[in-house]
Amino acid sequence: MAKASILEKPEFSKDILSSWTAEEVLEARQKHILPSTLTYYTKPLMVSRAEGAYLYDEKGKKYLDAFAGVVTVSIGHCHPHWVKRIQYQIGTFAHSTTLYLYPQLVEFAQKLIKMVKPANPALDVCFFTNAGCEANELAAILAKNYTGRSEFLALRHSFHGRTLMAMSFTGQSLWRHSMPYVFGVYHAPANYTYRRPEGTTPKQYAHWCADEVEEIIKYSTSGKIAAYIAEPIAGFGGVIDPEPDYFPRVYEIVKKHGGLFISDEVQTGVGRTGKKFLGIEQWGVRPDIVTMAKGLGNGYPLGAVVTTREVAESMRGKVHFNTFGGSPVAMAAGLAVLEVLEKEKLPQNAAEVGGYLKQKLLKVMENQSLVGEVRGKGLMLGVELVKDKKTKEPASQELLKVMDLAKERGLVLGKGGMAGNVLRIKPPLCITKKEADFIAEVLEESLKRVR
Repeated sequence: MAKASILEKPEFSKDILSSWTAEEVLEARQKHILPSTLTYYTKPLMVSRAEGAYLYDEKGKKYLDAFAGVVTVSIGHCHPHWVKRIQYQIGTFAHSTTLYLYPQLVEFAQKLIKMVKPANPALDVCFFTNAGCEANELAAILAKNYTGRSEFLALRHSFHGRTLMAMSFTGQSLWRHSMPYVFGVYHAPANYTYRRPEGTTPKQYAHWCADEVEEIIKYSTSGKIAAYIAEPIAGFGGVIDPEPDYFPRVYEIVKKHGGLFISDEVQTGVGRTGKKFLGIEQWGVRPDIVTMAKGLGNGYPLGAVVTTREVAESMRGKVHFNTFGGSPVAMAAGLAVLEVLEKEKLPQNAAEVGGYLKQKLLKVMENQSLVGEVRGKGLMLGVELVKDKKTKEPASQELLKVMDLAKERGLVLGKGGMAGNVLRIKPPLCITKKEADFIAEVLEESLKRVR
């Protein structure tokens, strides 16, 4: 008997959604979806619905989503205000084109610019995309056009997307293919304090990493770079949280050599690092270009590039167009996110609950030999697992077991790092201290069971 399709009725009835089992979905997926599309867990999770900070599987089991759909759900799953704005817009007109006028585009642009200006008052011009990789591609184009140069610096352990330029910026072999990349991208050491050389202090290592940027400019480039691009805190790279001195020192070096500073806020933006809207604000550095996505749409495809009028004018007389970028529905989704962030004070909640959760995790670390380091800011936290705290050998297989055990208890976690040994804890910004207690409790129990 043929399976019912969820598209057969305008109502998504429970009967139709539950007509597929997880096993059947997995089998069909393996048959029809590109094999590079991987799944988490020994027994992959099937999601039937979501609300707030929670996911529900096909049997109704509830999971605290401490990975937020790969750091994408910012204000909570299916937030009522977000749903209403999208429903209204999609029922009015779902798509137009930026070749025509519609106020939704500029309304969202004005609101977003207001939110990013504390990072740099000169940030004043937007362009909207569908994803972070598209935003980073445009950032590269802007930097090239403005400076007339074509060389870039990025960081090892970084991730900037899966398009050609974005993969060229990415500093992990895991996320690159055996193919020619864009010429002129050089990778400097990340300020990975936990794995610094023995005998150096965190501050000394931060200065060395920053000074390596200048060394690479001097000896590997023409000496004239277009830009330096970095995630304030590396996401897929394992929640690498630089020391306070790192970005200010790098900024001076980049400016000395005539380059622009691009802050990739795809994961760190939208208040995730706590109090501030952009992650780079935690270091007091003024970016020339900001790229965003993920939490900006709360799950709806939406990316953005924000830059200064001076840099934007380098595109005057040129055409840059994106068919779906700036769609009315995406603008409605983004505007709802910014409105909820302000009304519910979610960046402040990220700071308060994130700080509370970090302290709980640090207590867990004291009694768990598998935990090498707890790090991060706000609700962008990482727990690095190691087999031995002296050798710091990555505990990659142990991490997979921890994730499976946590899932059994109703907790969804992410993973990252070159060795896949860093637990990524990045829940929606609306979580409570009670939910933070649950995360710490389940993680501690899971770690004990692995040992």
